[in-house]
Amino acid sequence: MSMQVAADAHHPTEWYSQLKPREKGAFWACTGGWILDAMDVQIYSFAIPSIIAAFALSNADAGLIGTSTLLASAFGGWFAGAISDRVGRVRTLQITIAWFAVFTFLCGFAQNFYQLLFFRGMMGFGFGGEWAAAAVLIGEAIRPEHRGKAVGAMQSGWAIGWGIAALMATLFFSIFPADTAWRALFWVGIAPAVLVLFVRRMVDEPPVFAQTQKNLDAAGRTTNFLEIFSPPIIKTTILTCLLSIGAQGGYYAITTWLPTFLRTERKLTVLGTGGYLAVIIVGSFVGYLISVWLNDRIGRRANFILYAVCSIATVLVYTQIPVDNTTMLYLGFPLGFFASGIFSGMGPILTELFPTRVRGSGQGFAYNFGRGIAALNPMFVGMLSAHLPLGQSIGVFALIAYGILITAALLLPETKGRVLTSEVA
Repeated sequence: MSMQVAADAHHPTEWYSQLKPREKGAFWACTGGWILDAMDVQIYSFAIPSIIAAFALSNADAGLIGTSTLLASAFGGWFAGAISDRVGRVRTLQITIAWFAVFTFLCGFAQNFYQLLFFRGMMGFGFGGEWAAAAVLIGEAIRPEHRGKAVGAMQSGWAIGWGIAALMATLFFSIFPADTAWRALFWVGIAPAVLVLFVRRMVDEPPVFAQTQKNLDAAGRTTNFLEIFSPPIIKTTILTCLLSIGAQGGYYAITTWLPTFLRTERKLTVLGTGGYLAVIIVGSFVGYLISVWLNDRIGRRANFILYAVCSIATVLVYTQIPVDNTTMLYLGFPLGFFASGIFSGMGPILTELFPTRVRGSGQGFAYNFGRGIAALNPMFVGMLSAHLPLGQSIGVFALIAYGILITAALLLPETKGRVLTSEVA
């Protein structure tokens, strides 16, 4: 019997049937939130050409709106993580979902650049906060042997949300005038607000968090965000920040500049096709799911290192080996597979490294500090490309980013199967 249980623990799909109703409720609330979060974020990429035309913007203006969303998300993640340690994971998840849905909806009513810049910045604040709340909630709600698979599966929802945004953009721009279509995309972004009702009715606070709050009350203590910088925890905070910088820095360096490199220097035309985007999205989804399984099979650290090494190899193939349009179409699969799949391990390892009393604070800070620093990578690639070919510039910063990730993974402890506790000492 014990051998069967052990085998089921590593089965790619059997784990879900073993979840209790409380665990399934938390899983679908967090996964649904992340899918819809991704949809709302990715809508902008499909609306950019029409927004530029509507408001007579430059590419730099459009880029600033995207950057403001990303930077605001970093602050939102820090804030929501700390708040979740105070008011609870479920309530914070509800607030952040409603927040990003409302501000996405308001983007559809923007009348000029400054209004859209403000609305997207506010949307980003909620976007970053939603991940922080959801990742902590699901990490605490799922039992140790399935935590890596469940949290990673939630992360795979990003590819689904991205795909939904692509399908909606295709539909809306085919039936509406361009100036109506981009606004309608944002109006649909209010849909995630409905999920708040599900969260309120179907999801409870994780027992480990509830017990920790009772223990803190009994000891006459409250949570303190700054504790993640205290001597016992500061090493973990630094190393998890580096891990996040590496994963996100590599991703942004590749996905921001690689299409430009292939279009301008390789003269490839497949990049602008829906087929190429579809291959990358499918590759991302499959990469997430394989990483989900590997997290609980070979461990968090080994999985990070495997995906980082393979991401570096993929970048080298893209930038150093001449390929034609057909080959490039197929190469979109490993690009999405490795660059996106590496994120399936972030939620589990961050959940397991920080103590429950400051888990939201630590997880929200580390992941989003990494996002904020990594947001500079596209700029650094552009600056280096003034002295080196663009392909080499991409390779240099991808190598640096994934090198940082591998170093952090080697220095962090393996946390696979770690049982979360409610101790407050």
